[in-house]
Amino acid sequence: MSRILEIIGNVVMFGFLLGFVGWIFWRALQRSTDPPQLIFKWILTAVALCLLFTVAVPGFRHGASDAVFGLVLTLIFGLAMTVVWRHSITDIVADRLASLYDGGTEPPEPKPYYSVAQAKRKLNRPLEAIIAIREQLAKFPNDYEGIMLLAAIQAEDTKDLASAGMTLNHFCDQPNPPPKQFAAAMNQLADWHLKLAQDVDSARAALEKIIARFPDTEMSLLAAQRIAHLGGTEKQMLASLDRQPKAVPEGVKSAGLLDSMRSLAPSETDPGKLAADFVKHLEQHPLDTEAREKLAVIYADHYQRLDLATGELNQLIETPNQPGKRVAHWLNLLADLQVRLGADYPTVRGTLERIVEQFPNLAAGEMARTRLGRLKIEIKTRKETPDVKLGVYEQNIGLKRGLTR
Repeated sequence: MSRILEIIGNVVMFGFLLGFVGWIFWRALQRSTDPPQLIFKWILTAVALCLLFTVAVPGFRHGASDAVFGLVLTLIFGLAMTVVWRHSITDIVADRLASLYDGGTEPPEPKPYYSVAQAKRKLNRPLEAIIAIREQLAKFPNDYEGIMLLAAIQAEDTKDLASAGMTLNHFCDQPNPPPKQFAAAMNQLADWHLKLAQDVDSARAALEKIIARFPDTEMSLLAAQRIAHLGGTEKQMLASLDRQPKAVPEGVKSAGLLDSMRSLAPSETDPGKLAADFVKHLEQHPLDTEAREKLAVIYADHYQRLDLATGELNQLIETPNQPGKRVAHWLNLLADLQVRLGADYPTVRGTLERIVEQFPNLAAGEMARTRLGRLKIEIKTRKETPDVKLGVYEQNIGLKRGLTR
């Protein structure tokens, strides 16, 4: 029984060895640049080995002149193998060294190439460029670079904004598009609607797709910010299309003879009117961070109402998914307003400590730690140089809204 197991084990081992050698030969044949020549080398090597083991090795056993003949035959075999395999051995050694720099013989990762399409575009051949891009997209259908390049040629070169919209919407309507690529595509489509077609409604629709697809994210906040400012963009476009002649008032005569030029200075915008406009704007666009920040500054500087300014800035700071850089900016602004309006040391310190706690390893946290070290001096200096009040304003200004904080 043990003899049978031994035979079976030897057969299995021989089969495994034969398969391994066959796999090595097959790999070498696949990677060879000249397979017929490689097969010829193998056949020549096999014949030489047969002669070596059938003639030279028995001569060594017999001794005397037969051993000398076997030695000569062995040297001839070695020389022949050197001639046959010298290039292959050199290539193996050289490839190992070269692979450290050029990646070896591994095939490059397949990727689309748009150099032909870009060259056609520069030559003002947009249709040929579109054909070249579609050839690449047929192999890589969801390649973001190719889709954006195709849409750009359609919108900017062929003036076919509808096709550009279809291209980007088709990309964004796939089941799981990359969020950043989705947002970039819709923002670019909104830009084209505004720039090429003066179509604010279509631009708004493109931005609203970002909010609907990725709600409560930084991308949706940025999209909401853009939507909040589309009204001003629309007014500018309408004004550019409907240009009416404007009467220029006559300038002041003999201005150089006046005792003071103060009367010639342009009148400043009423902060109260600005605040009211911001309040009304924020009722429609509560996520407009720029308007809310400006409103907080007006509350602090014009009305001396630190409580209202703090409420507006805290609403910005506590909004989820805001970029950390912006949160740190608002906390620093809150600390500035607190120092400016005479808040006590613990209040300002608490604001700066919030920056340190939220951003301990960032530059904002390090700057806050530095500012904490000189905060008492900053507050003392501020108290010694108070601002000159130009007037007394009504404190119950009626601008505080009943919004949920």
